[in-house]
Amino acid sequence: MKDMNTTAPSLEEMNLIKKFLDDTTLFLGPDPEIMQNHDLMPRTQDEDAAIAKVSDNHIVAKIRDRLQSGCDEGFEMVEQMGAAPGAKWGDVITGVYSASGDLAIASAGGVLIFSALVHHPIKFIIKNWINEPTVGVKDGDGFIHNDSRYGNVHNTDQSMILPIFHDSKLLCWVASTVHEGENGAIEPGGMPSMAESPSDEGLKMSPFKVVENYQIKRDVLTFLQNSVREPKLQYEDMKVKLFACLRIKQRIEETLKSDGPDALVSTLRLTMEDVRAEVKRRISEWPDMTVRSYIIQDSTLRENCVVKINCKLTKTGDRLIFDFRGSSPEFTNRATNTIVAGLKGMLSQVFLCYVWPDLPRGQAAFAPIEVITDPHSIVDCSYDAPNSQSLMSIFTGFTAGQHAVAKFLYSCPEKFTKVHAPTFNMINTFIWGGVSQHGETLGNLCADLNGMGAGATSDRDGEHALAPIFATMADIGEQELNEEEVPFLQLVSKKMTRDAIAPGKYRGGQGYSMMVSTKDSEQWGFMTTAEGAKIPPLQGLFGGYACGTYPLCKVKDVDVYDVLMNEPEKFRHSIEEIMNEQPFEDAKYSTHHMGMGFEISKRGELFMISQGAGAGYGDLLERDPVNVVKDIEEGLMSAEVAARLYKVVFDPKTLAIDFEATEQARDEERKARIARSTPYAEFIKGWNQPKPPAHLPYFGCWGDDIDTLYMGAPDITRRADEPRPNYMMHPKDVRIAELEARLTAAGVAGDEKQ
Repeated sequence: MKDMNTTAPSLEEMNLIKKFLDDTTLFLGPDPEIMQNHDLMPRTQDEDAAIAKVSDNHIVAKIRDRLQSGCDEGFEMVEQMGAAPGAKWGDVITGVYSASGDLAIASAGGVLIFSALVHHPIKFIIKNWINEPTVGVKDGDGFIHNDSRYGNVHNTDQSMILPIFHDSKLLCWVASTVHEGENGAIEPGGMPSMAESPSDEGLKMSPFKVVENYQIKRDVLTFLQNSVREPKLQYEDMKVKLFACLRIKQRIEETLKSDGPDALVSTLRLTMEDVRAEVKRRISEWPDMTVRSYIIQDSTLRENCVVKINCKLTKTGDRLIFDFRGSSPEFTNRATNTIVAGLKGMLSQVFLCYVWPDLPRGQAAFAPIEVITDPHSIVDCSYDAPNSQSLMSIFTGFTAGQHAVAKFLYSCPEKFTKVHAPTFNMINTFIWGGVSQHGETLGNLCADLNGMGAGATSDRDGEHALAPIFATMADIGEQELNEEEVPFLQLVSKKMTRDAIAPGKYRGGQGYSMMVSTKDSEQWGFMTTAEGAKIPPLQGLFGGYACGTYPLCKVKDVDVYDVLMNEPEKFRHSIEEIMNEQPFEDAKYSTHHMGMGFEISKRGELFMISQGAGAGYGDLLERDPVNVVKDIEEGLMSAEVAARLYKVVFDPKTLAIDFEATEQARDEERKARIARSTPYAEFIKGWNQPKPPAHLPYFGCWGDDIDTLYMGAPDITRRADEPRPNYMMHPKDVRIAELEARLTAAGVAGDEKQ
């Protein structure tokens, strides 16, 4: 018998072992090799051959425009026919991918974050299913996918992916992705903030075949419908995404007939390579320097705390590196973590929307840009951590990046957009669910999240409620249409929130208030999922300020519909008036952070939230007094706040400006600033502390030491390169402990507590 401890196995034995392992793979989990790479795949022999035959710029431009139109057609089809609120308001994207899985061309509108994400599941299919005898990839197949661990934002987004063949040869892929919302998670609407593990987050679809011969497989469809609260929605939007892909396929086939397969393959590859080369050229023109920035999250959506998103942006030559080391450790049982691919996808939005909007929409625009993170951090979480609320981290990561990039653009000789202060970045909306007035079980969200205020630019104010940071050509929906399907009313909808302002020489665009109340159901509830009730989630630029905070407000023990019918004069149309005047007798008024878990609502109770504002730009003492008074006249700002912030002197009745007195007031404020100031060296002595304060539940690095991450207290840390669990107590357990401590302090014995 051969002694295996002393004799190396033969080549035959090694091949046998390898075959055994290949044939008995227990689980094809998320592939780190795929998920960590956002660059383009190397050129293939087929692409080399195609480029050698067809490389004329005019032909490439013609085909690219045709494919772009096809993607835009697919986008409009989904938007017009989709059932999900996200489909109707433009939270959609369609695209064409190379045979290797890289996104070459995407629709002009929609959620461009997918430009750096949906290639991951296609590459998973290529690696695992093409040669898998029980699966395979052939003409007429279609694959579905939603799990962010295999490449997506979060589990609410579902993709339909089709391979495109010509003469039995795989030429490319097409895909359509929609924010579907409902996915069977622990809370309705698809984005559960109460998820404490991936098992709480609903459907987790690794890429699998759901279409054969261009027909949806009914057995798989039934399983998916049985796994969510809205089976009709699941079915309808699977069909819509499939037919959008087929429309793009039709445009590709027209190209194949008119120009041939080599022209198509060459166009896809050259488009990506040209964009990648142009990005490196543009980066090379930026000044070589480093900019540091950070953004604070003020909760985990379950408890108040201070969570740091740390960002250092360095440019050298044609290399641009985002370094997020020092950001908070991942939360082992909270859903605000993100897979690093999601962070990269969101950073690509910075460039595609706010820096180089002239470039073709695709993966190549971010491909040469590098990203560094700590493993098991909130921006690069493990696959065992929940991430259904990843938007909290990718949006604040986006803002940290946008803030840093603006400082490079300021000194850049060639600009493709104006220097831009950060746009508002939170999904301030109501997620809802329950049994509707029609007896249907539903779960989704309102389109109000798409009304994010734009940041100010170098020469003008930001636009109000312009667009979400994650999409172009999106919409905020028609509430009247929504009310036909759901049992609640927006009693105040899209009303600009007075004094929710981000001041500066140019102020940020403002957001709006929303007041909702259940009307026709006893099984209906709401949840909210946003940061910013305690600490603003963005920063101003070059002297501009962030917006103020915006807590959730509730009025309980009232039926506002009875009030409107019998005493309508009591109703107020702003959160400010309702919370300050408290017009409803015997009602209970309260404010909360913006992480309200799903809560059943009684008829007539008020839930009230507001969008924040985009960031301000420049010193507010340089703002034109005429624009200050204009904001007062338009109800955007109160006269008291305007006078205090901007030091503008005007007649309180006529609003006539006293320009001379205004200049004097501003000169006095500048002198007061100098009087309040402290030399930098002295300031640092009092400002810098060795550790976070003991009373503050702080997460992330402190100061410049990015190797030590704090985990909620000064004496609880971990090495950045040595992950360890970071569990949070259940809020109910925290409350029980507080009440037991009070009983103990009151002298109640342990037995008596029972």
